[in-house]
Amino acid sequence: MPALTKADIAERLYQEVGLNKREAKEMVEAFFSEIRTALSQNEQVKLSGFGNFDLRDKKERPGRNPKTGEEIPITARRVVTFRPGQKLKAKVEAYAGTESQ
Repeated sequence: MPALTKADIAERLYQEVGLNKREAKEMVEAFFSEIRTALSQNEQVKLSGFGNFDLRDKKERPGRNPKTGEEIPITARRVVTFRPGQKLKAKVEAYAGTESQ
């Protein structure tokens, strides 16, 4: 399955919105920069109709080195999570129902 990249999004903005290529690329970069900044300041990012980006603290836990089987601690860390909104879920579920199996 092909992936949609930031360059692809910028290209679509160029084609569909009428921005020039430089403006489209700058807009995409600015959008993602705002999300990064908000998350780095412990803010939740809510995109209506799309979903929410949240920060979650994970505790230290035991893990295992898959090569040696040695038990090693996995350190506590903060991770970004994404929870899709209802509209996105519905769109994905509708698409999944149309795929041939």
